[in-house]
Amino acid sequence: MLLEGITYMHEHTTIDLSEVKRNEDCQLDVYEETVKEYKKLYSKGVRNIVDVTNFGMGRNIPFVQRVAEESGINIIHATGFYQEKFYPIQVFRETKEELAERMIREIQEGIKGTDVKAQIIGEIGTSHNAWTEAERKVFEAVVIAHKETNKPITTHTSLGTLGHEQVAFFKENGVDLNRVIIGHVDLTGDADYIIHMLREGAYVEFDTIGKENYMPDQVRADILKQIQELGYIDKVVLSMDITRKSHLEYKGGLGYSYLLDTFIPILERTGITDESIEKLLVRNPITFFAG
Repeated sequence: MLLEGITYMHEHTTIDLSEVKRNEDCQLDVYEETVKEYKKLYSKGVRNIVDVTNFGMGRNIPFVQRVAEESGINIIHATGFYQEKFYPIQVFRETKEELAERMIREIQEGIKGTDVKAQIIGEIGTSHNAWTEAERKVFEAVVIAHKETNKPITTHTSLGTLGHEQVAFFKENGVDLNRVIIGHVDLTGDADYIIHMLREGAYVEFDTIGKENYMPDQVRADILKQIQELGYIDKVVLSMDITRKSHLEYKGGLGYSYLLDTFIPILERTGITDESIEKLLVRNPITFFAG
C-alpha cells in the first residue's frame, strides 16, 4: 500500500470547508499549484500522502487521482465523518450501523461510484473540549467499520483536546491501539499529555507543523526529543495538514516542503537522531499501515 519513501500522514489534496468557515480561502482546489508542490515533494523523496478528506469535506476523487498520476505521489484515500459542524445530514438521520455500512462500502467497493477504495478510516473528530452525541455515534460506527475491514483509524482532536478520551474509547471498545493515530496532539504543547497516549499504545501525530500561530515548531521539536529519550519515537508520525490556498507557496504560504526543508533541520539541531528522523518520515507509517 505504501511505497518505500517519505510519507505525509495527514493532508488534504483538495478540501472545501469554506461554507462553514465563511472563508473562500478554505476551498483548496488549485490543481496546477498542488501538482507543482507535490512534484517538488517527490523530488525530495516523498512517495506517499495520506489524504484524510472524507464525507462532507468536499471530496473530489477524480481531482485527487489526477494529481497522483501527474505528480507520481501515491495518495491514500480515507472514509469517515469529520466533526459535528461539518457533518453531512446523513450523520443525524442514520443509525451507527448505517453509517458504518457507508464506510465499509467505500473500503470494499469504492468511493462515490469510483473504483478508488479507502485504505484508512478518518479523520474522525471530537469538538473542542466537547464530545457531542453525534460525534460519539460516528466513533461507534467507526469501531464497527474497523472491526469489519481491519482498516486503521486516524483521528482529529480540536486543538489537541480529548485525546485521552479518544484513547480510552477505543480501548473500551476493543480496538487495538496499534491501529489508531490520535491527531493534532502537537497543538497541546504538553509532553506529558502526549506521552500518556504513547504509553497506552496509540500512535500520535505531529501534523500541524509550521502552524506557529498555534504552537512554535521549537516546542514540537523539544517534545519529540523527550519522546525519543523515553523510547517512543517509533509511534509518532508527521504532517502539515495544509487546508487553505494561503498555505501554498504560490500565495506566499509555507508550502508542503516546509516540513522537510525547515522542520527537519530544527529536529536535527534539537538532537533528534538520523535514525529517529528515518522512523518519523519513512518507517513508522509503513509499520502503522502493516498493522
